[in-house]
Amino acid sequence: MRGPVKTSRTRAMVPPGGTAHIAAGRDRRQGEGMRVLRGARRVLGRVRVPVRIPQVPGPGGARRSPWLRRTALVALACGPGLAAVLALVLCAAGVDRTVAAHPAPVVGRPAPAHTTARPPIVPRSRWIDDRTHKQPPPRYDDKVVAVFVHHTDSPNTYDCADAPRIIRSLYAGQIGPRQWDDLGYNFVVDRCGTIYEGRAGGVDRAVTGAHAQGFNHRTAGIAALGTFTEGTPVPRAVTDAIAALAAWKLGLADVDPRSRVRLVSTSGQSRYAAGTIATLPVLSGHNDGFPTTCPGAALTAHLPALRQAAARLQGRT
Repeated sequence: MRGPVKTSRTRAMVPPGGTAHIAAGRDRRQGEGMRVLRGARRVLGRVRVPVRIPQVPGPGGARRSPWLRRTALVALACGPGLAAVLALVLCAAGVDRTVAAHPAPVVGRPAPAHTTARPPIVPRSRWIDDRTHKQPPPRYDDKVVAVFVHHTDSPNTYDCADAPRIIRSLYAGQIGPRQWDDLGYNFVVDRCGTIYEGRAGGVDRAVTGAHAQGFNHRTAGIAALGTFTEGTPVPRAVTDAIAALAAWKLGLADVDPRSRVRLVSTSGQSRYAAGTIATLPVLSGHNDGFPTTCPGAALTAHLPALRQAAARLQGRT
């Protein structure tokens, strides 16, 4: 490679494989151009390719303003930095698109291990029009961990088609003379095995009932429509419906109907002083928590079989 050729009047720069650029020593404009070249080489460091910015005359032959040369120099110096910034921006945009295309999986709460299908339940609207019977909003617990079985202590000789009217009369007696805010039972089962929604709030929710004084929280009340004292036959349809309903309701919290549960009494009028922890069967009779004959001796005698039937429906062995 040829090096620079010096004479007394000229200085030639010959890039590799190129031709010489002549800069007259006495030409101020070209001399200034070479100073820009040398400055650019100092800024670029390892970049050895000489770059010469020609001096373009302005209108009337006047020289361009010095800002043009400074702008070119700044562009040469900042070029690598600007390229790096642009690369980072493009990289970040690519990462954003990748994250959006592959969102993190959502981990839900595992389903209960022992559940069963919800049995058919006649809605509350079949026996009362809540638009004409206003009442306070329902109250809720976190879950249902026990079921109390009741009887309504009403006549057994009724036509099943008349069950909605009977439930409505029970409701009137409880919100009237007793001054309750709603029907106390969460569910009512007629002698044909039809299940009715009782207390308002949603059949699949843990509605706080008014069926077992001292133990209304975290429990559900199922009432058999009729009176089942000792010696009274209990229809198979009634026990089958109670078992299916208890299995489903307890299964929502994965509770074994054959087990026992610890409940805190909230009333000294129950069998346990207020604040006492009582250990009761998960599927209890009303008389397990309150001094009463409800649900009648005949229905009470069926409770052990009901616990086993409900557990089988949940798939337990």
